[in-house]
Amino acid sequence: MSIELVRSYFRPLGREGDILEFPVSSATVELAAQAVGVIPARIAKTLSFLVDEGCVLVVAAGDAKIDNAKFKAMFHTKAKMLTPEQVSEFTGHAIGGVCPFGNPEGVKTYLDVSLKRFDTVFPAAGSSNSAIELTCQELEDYSKCLAWVDVCKGWQEEE
Repeated sequence: MSIELVRSYFRPLGREGDILEFPVSSATVELAAQAVGVIPARIAKTLSFLVDEGCVLVVAAGDAKIDNAKFKAMFHTKAKMLTPEQVSEFTGHAIGGVCPFGNPEGVKTYLDVSLKRFDTVFPAAGSSNSAIELTCQELEDYSKCLAWVDVCKGWQEEE
């Protein structure tokens, strides 16, 4: 079970006990926000893409959407989401529990700047009914992300 992998990932960091498990599904942004009790934007959703025959994860705020032009400028290819089978194959996590922790080597993780407006965010923790509350710095550290990127739209306030 993928949540056990995430638990073992957080054990040496002393954060295993901080994983929240819910009696209800948190598989979508809306469900996760209800389970945690926060606005949907504070859910750190992990989106998975096929880039150069490998897996790229982009963790973004719950109210953000991929901006195809920005994605192509960053990754030099169209944004092509993985199929559910590919997600499980590449990450070991099933849809609804995909997270940036404990992924196999070769999975590249990026954090979108849409998250930076919050003190803490809630990424999944390997199952469709789990999450963990982290600061953006903790998310950066624990996810071993390669970089902060700006590949989303729809979350910025109108100017």
